Amino acid sequence: MGQSAPIFEMIINDAQNASNFVTAKPSEVEPKAEWHVDHQEGQLTVDVGETEKELVVISPMAGADSNRIEVYVHNDLLTIRGFRQPPVIENELTNQFYSECFWGVFSRTIVLPVDVKADMAQAEYRNGVLIVRVPKQRTEARIPVVIVEE
Repeated sequence: MGQSAPIFEMIINDAQNASNFVTAKPSEVEPKAEWHVDHQEGQLTVDVGETEKELVVISPMAGADSNRIEVYVHNDLLTIRGFRQPPVIENELTNQFYSECFWGVFSRTIVLPVDVKADMAQAEYRNGVLIVRVPKQRTEARIPVVIVEE
């Protein structure tokens, strides 16, 4: 057999702005078995904002059962987990033209942009929208400076 065609090519720009083609070849490293995820998990979309005194995280999650939503705040991380039961059993559908909604287990962990008082976090789920409010930690400490004259 002759030489096989490359799977794909990459264009690399060098210092003189000239393009060079490099042939990529398949990796000879087998992926480890633990890299494989045997279930799908949806990821939530979130809006993160702040008021003068608190951080506010808003996440639409229509169809989620409020008894199956968990919110954790630990240090600078916020984790939201839950489950959405599909309204129609998949095997009832003979054809599915679009599949953009995620049904099943979902989660999202975000790094909070400011220091917060995690133990004072409050969450409200209404009309399919979760709103998490976490008071900000005050970090405006003033340090007195002592001037020593020589």
